[in-house]
This record gives sequence, C-alpha cells and structure tokens, in this order.
Amino acid sequence: MSLTKGELEDKISKAVTQWEKEYLGRGSVKVKTDILRNMVIIVLKGILTPAEKKVAETQEGMLSIKKARTELVESGKEQLKELISALLGIPIYSFHTDLSTRTGERVMIFMLERSFEASE
Repeated sequence: MSLTKGELEDKISKAVTQWEKEYLGRGSVKVKTDILRNMVIIVLKGILTPAEKKVAETQEGMLSIKKARTELVESGKEQLKELISALLGIPIYSFHTDLSTRTGERVMIFMLERSFEASE
C-alpha cells in the first residue's frame, strides 16, 4: 500500500523534526511540508531559542545567529537529502534554506530530480 501525498508530507515533517532533535539538539515548534511538482517545501516555526531571539535584536546579532544556524543545517544537509529521498524514492539534486530571525521561521526547499506527481 502506497502512502497518499498528504501522508508523505506528514511523514517528512515528522522525520525532519526527529532529525532536528538528534542532530541540532532540539526541534522546531511546528513543521509543515508541501510537495509541489519537483519541490519539497518545509516551513519550520519556532526554531530560535529565547537567547537567540534576544541576540537577534541587533543587526550584528541577527547576522551572527543566521550564520551559525545556517552552518549547522548545511553541515547536515547530506543526511537531510538522504532522508527525504528515501521517503519519496526520488533523488534530490539540490537543497536551499533560509532563516528569518525576525519570525523564527526556517524554510527548506529540496529540488527533486523529477516531478513527484509523475511518480504517483
């Protein structure tokens, strides 16, 4: 029995949250995954600690937090790509991410080698 798109999106959200807890030491408060054509778009909310929020109040602090958090996620991107690829059965050819220190949200986009809909 194959999973529906919604079930896969839920599985990806849970898997990314688990990866965050294991790799980064804590998970986000809320995760939402959408599969659209050849993209997996993940929005993670509540990723900053209270201390990071305080530091991010200045321009210098904001840039420092953004750089550190980006380096942490980038250092584990191969694990993330393998995780998503294994769940979907489609290879990932690129990964993009950004963090808003103002909202405490991170966006991750995984570009698939082919459209998800084509493999359904």
